Amino acid sequence: MMIPIFHTEILWNSSKGYKIIRCTIISVLLSLIVKSILSLNGERLHNLIDEYINFLSVEKGASHHSLEAYSRDLNRYIAFIRGRGIDVLRKVSPEDVIAYLENLRKNGLSAASMNRNLAAIRGFYKYLLREQRIDLNPVANIGMAKTWLRLPDTLSREEMNLLLAQPGSGSAAAVRDKAMLELMYATGIRVSELISLTLNSMNWQVGYLNVFGKGGKERIVPVGKSAYAALTSYVDQARPVLLAGKKTNILFLNRSGKGLTRQGFWKILKKYAGNAGLQKDVHPHTFRHSFASHLLEGGADLRAVQAMLGHADIATTQIYTHISRERLKDIHRRYHPRG
Repeated sequence: MMIPIFHTEILWNSSKGYKIIRCTIISVLLSLIVKSILSLNGERLHNLIDEYINFLSVEKGASHHSLEAYSRDLNRYIAFIRGRGIDVLRKVSPEDVIAYLENLRKNGLSAASMNRNLAAIRGFYKYLLREQRIDLNPVANIGMAKTWLRLPDTLSREEMNLLLAQPGSGSAAAVRDKAMLELMYATGIRVSELISLTLNSMNWQVGYLNVFGKGGKERIVPVGKSAYAALTSYVDQARPVLLAGKKTNILFLNRSGKGLTRQGFWKILKKYAGNAGLQKDVHPHTFRHSFASHLLEGGADLRAVQAMLGHADIATTQIYTHISRERLKDIHRRYHPRG
């Protein structure tokens, strides 16, 4: 690095020579900088991943849960690449990426999990290309793994009614739980959206809920009579008890007067599913799946269901039409004389 600087000093009086040497210096420096940044050794690559994660957070509005998943997947990928003796990111070939995916498969990951990892890697390289950190994308021609159509788990209307009847009204926590379960089923919101609700999220006059979903996108979802009544009882009677003199705008509180967590809701749901004697594996997303499939069974418009769920692509919503058809076939087999 000292040689071109030395020549620069000697040829300083030659404008033509100076321009040529200056270009050489810039070229050498850029090469060293890029090589340093894209090296797989040290902390620089981790800084690059952090930079990409920050980009997803600020510019794409990715959720905290998604950011954690992307960071975990990318760091696992980099560890694998380093294990193959590759010390510069630009040297990664499509064969290296395929070897990584094959390693995931051998470790028991499903096709869906492999696709999630590939999506994280693909987004990372796309970002590096955009920032002109690399010249070629090694995952550009690698396709997603084939996955079988897996229908979401849902509850029947009878099972849902049984589950919703479990909390009762014997305590402030029970009234809160009743409101949460009713609201989840009435609106199809995600558990992350549920625990993020504030007192201002509900439009009490018209009975609509303002929800901020993935990417910070806002949508408006109507709240039915049952959920509205349960929510009113909670806000008027139970929430002040749980609040215990504290000040917060969070809608659903735990016994300490703080916002409920995802894990807290999961435990509550598992308890009531067990009390109801349900044989199915009930999880928070079961409400969302049941909400959509029950609406479509009742004749709701697919586009309307898409809007209420907050799906960017209608193809994501269409999977629930398969559930409706399967249930109709089951009813036919049961009750038709020649079913």
